[in-house]
Amino acid sequence: MTSSIGNHLPVFVITGQSGAGKGTLIERLLGLFPRLELAVSATTRARRPGEVDGVHYYFITDEEFDRRLENGEFLEYHVFPWGQRSGTLLSEIDRIGEKGDICVLELETEGALTVADRVPGAVTIFITAPIEELERRLQERATESAGEIGERLRVAREQLAVAGRFDHIVENDDLERAVGELSGLIRRHSIPAGTMPQQ
Repeated sequence: MTSSIGNHLPVFVITGQSGAGKGTLIERLLGLFPRLELAVSATTRARRPGEVDGVHYYFITDEEFDRRLENGEFLEYHVFPWGQRSGTLLSEIDRIGEKGDICVLELETEGALTVADRVPGAVTIFITAPIEELERRLQERATESAGEIGERLRVAREQLAVAGRFDHIVENDDLERAVGELSGLIRRHSIPAGTMPQQ
């Protein structure tokens, strides 16, 4: 494993249930804390309208994913029930760490637990929301079929069962409250001087 994983800056791992609002919360955090940077995942899924390679994801083929996996280039990866795969490249953690920035990973629960095991000092945060709210958000997203939404809800119930294995649980029942709670966690764990804004 490469060097930036072992530096003194924390790695924040944000996970949680499908539809719990992880992406929205992370966007707010990135706006509040300029030194935070979201790691870009590699994925085998097709690019959606408006997505940019290297910005939203690294879009790679199944063959390239296999090759990188065989070469040990992934910190973690996940296989979705509908077949696509995504994962975090070790080179992405290095890229962020070498700039002196603080890495944020948005991961599925199993990937988050893998990172917790492999990255010393990683701070793991589980985002949850009431199941009725999860269903509403997934339906509004309208990028998946009814079958995929049903599968995501089933997975969301399973994910909640392991929430206690993470360092912190934040319920996203109110966006502003959840942002405030997460901001407090970021400040608490980001000890190096000058890495966080004074607020």
